[in-house]
Amino acid sequence: MDHAAFYKAVRSRPFGGSLSQRAVDGMSALFTAFSEYGDGDRRKLAYILGTAFHESDRFKTMEEYASGAAYEGRSDLGNTQTGDGKRYKGRGLVQVTGRRNYTDWAKRLKVDLVGNPELAETTSIAARICVEGMMLGTFTGKKLPDYIGNGKVDYESARRTVNGTDRADLIAGYANVFDKALVLAHYDKPSSAPMALSEPVEAVQTAKAGLPATIAGVSKAIGAAQGAAKGAAVGPAIALLAPKLGLFPEWIFEPAYQAAILLVGGVIVASVWAFVSTYRAPPNEA
Repeated sequence: MDHAAFYKAVRSRPFGGSLSQRAVDGMSALFTAFSEYGDGDRRKLAYILGTAFHESDRFKTMEEYASGAAYEGRSDLGNTQTGDGKRYKGRGLVQVTGRRNYTDWAKRLKVDLVGNPELAETTSIAARICVEGMMLGTFTGKKLPDYIGNGKVDYESARRTVNGTDRADLIAGYANVFDKALVLAHYDKPSSAPMALSEPVEAVQTAKAGLPATIAGVSKAIGAAQGAAKGAAVGPAIALLAPKLGLFPEWIFEPAYQAAILLVGGVIVASVWAFVSTYRAPPNEA
């Protein structure tokens, strides 16, 4: 994935042109958590990012702005003791709320969130709770795979994994924006490593059979130059030039394409060399 391309895209939308380091850290933590507790589905990741964007007020806070007093006595949240409402107010990237949820995650993480609820604001902990909680359905009993995956993408209903249908359409819109950014960043495509020098050289040597001797000589010279480079691979150079040429590194690293580029380059060089050699040849003295 091209993280730079992703952050460039989301800086414009949904962040409105300004992207804080705190936001970058939060999204980066979600990427890490999703790589471990997610399933690789781009659309699920997009919805998780959209949810965190909304719940944390654009990654500005890990603590609910309200005091939490409204949750006092809420048995559905497990708030059975005096003060539980404020003590276990919403925290983290998904605003985990209530003694029941804090107790559940204390067991899962083996961290004392019940005695120290502020630990839910730790970025790495918050990211894991957000990702794993939505994937497993620990918050409401509804899990993300119920709405996204296996050919279905229901961003609005996916809100039920966290908080019923509250702001479902708004968060669905955020998810769509994040999904477009992930597509631009090639999230679904594995990154390509630069090829070894021998691969394109061998391809060119195979393809050059039957070429005029002059072109074959140029191909041989190119192969010798690459061998002498010992690691100065063609791949990185092409990847560097690709954006300027309108090419995409995902396919430009393929051996067949690199062989073709080397072959065409060899033909051009050979033609120029043949022309120059003819022009500069001494007159026939016979």
